[in-house]
Amino acid sequence: MGEKSKNTLLFSSSIILLLLSLSAAVSTPLQLQTLVPRTLPSPSTLSGQDSELESDSLVETSDLDTVNSNTTLEVQLELHHVDAFSSEEIPERLFDLRLQRDELRAETINSLVAKAVARNPPRAPGRRSGFSSSIISGLAQGSGEYFTRLGVGTPPRYLYMVLDTGSDVVWVQCSPCKKCYSQSDPIFDPTKSRSFSGIPCGSPLCRSLDSSGCNQRQMCLYQVSYGDGSVTFGDFSTETLTFRRTRVGRVAIGCGHDNEGLFVGAAGLLGLGRGRLSFPSQTGRRFNQKFSYCLVDRSASSRPSSLVFGDAAVPRAAMLTPLLTNPKLDTFYYIELLGISVGGIRVPRITPSLFKMDQAGNGGVIIDSGTSVTRLTRPAYIAMRDAFRIGASNLKGAPDFSLFDTCFDLSGKTSVKVPTVVLHFRGADVSLPATNYLIPVDGSGTFCFAFAGTMSGLSIIGNIQQQGFRVSYDLAGSRIGFTPRGCE
Repeated sequence: MGEKSKNTLLFSSSIILLLLSLSAAVSTPLQLQTLVPRTLPSPSTLSGQDSELESDSLVETSDLDTVNSNTTLEVQLELHHVDAFSSEEIPERLFDLRLQRDELRAETINSLVAKAVARNPPRAPGRRSGFSSSIISGLAQGSGEYFTRLGVGTPPRYLYMVLDTGSDVVWVQCSPCKKCYSQSDPIFDPTKSRSFSGIPCGSPLCRSLDSSGCNQRQMCLYQVSYGDGSVTFGDFSTETLTFRRTRVGRVAIGCGHDNEGLFVGAAGLLGLGRGRLSFPSQTGRRFNQKFSYCLVDRSASSRPSSLVFGDAAVPRAAMLTPLLTNPKLDTFYYIELLGISVGGIRVPRITPSLFKMDQAGNGGVIIDSGTSVTRLTRPAYIAMRDAFRIGASNLKGAPDFSLFDTCFDLSGKTSVKVPTVVLHFRGADVSLPATNYLIPVDGSGTFCFAFAGTMSGLSIIGNIQQQGFRVSYDLAGSRIGFTPRGCE
């Protein structure tokens, strides 16, 4: 029997098995929901909503609320999508660039995990001196999808900063520049800030860095190298950050004088990972180690995406799932995915074992703010895709598009019925809106199933699937929350 015949037989057998499992659940009718096809979103322009507040705070900072270690406050910020920095581009081009960034980010995450798992025993922070060996300590800012605006220094200078749950170190570009990339705001000048302070080499903060060094004055230097070859290098210092009218003092940040690579538009990065130098970890009790974001579907809503710090970040209606810990890597947020339902029927071939992290730190599932498309380990993806294809067999098929292998021609349609999709996390059944998994990919009415398979054992829950939910990160309670319609 030829190879082609074998493949055809295998495919036919899998479809027959799937049909048998579906027929066994015939007493439960296929659950459908309505999709209203919309076009690719046009880039929004950066709003000036905070401009009045910013100009006030540059003149007078005495009436700002200062958060100290014994104070807990709540802060809400507006988020902007990276496309706002490229408002002159057409939607099709922006979507293509998004998929390119996404591929790079997914590869980088897998590379980071593979290197961490291969390292035995795990590297102790601060062991290295000098910068002769590059340390992979996060993800490229160039792959950051969402930005927020915050003040740096005293008085605060407002800058766009990348929001990234896949990185820990907070940093900004600083003058004087040995090498700086182009950003939309003036470069931060630490000599004009009353609250800027260098960190001594022997301090615990300096020793917490993966890669640290000392200058001639015995003050701490940092270097962060990213998976795509980008790098930031400079002085490690403490500084005051201002979130609207709330000041947070003595945050350890990198003041980068040499920043090279795929950096786009923003002045720096706000690391929101689980590591000890991330902003949530550093601020600790000041925000009760809680933050959340809600990312709007930009094709359907003019409402802004938002970022919240403090107790309000975890609504009472949140469905909560425990955080898991990778013993080799503390940056990423791991959660437990137990199964997936399509059309109201649990897909039988998707078992918890496909998503389990082993004792060495291989496999598992992470939730990430900067990855767009959810990647599932390939056996799980194939089973889910096949179930969706059967449930959507009434829709007109379309050719594959980029990484998507299940696409439909919905041109001329004002609404269509599609099978429901539910992700079953431990303690949280997350039912996705149709727009979170069937998305426009061009201007001609082509929509694709917005999941992909990966040969890696690691699965990643991306931000397309997170749209419309308030996704809460409760580090103190070691859990992640999902609140439907959380942007309202």
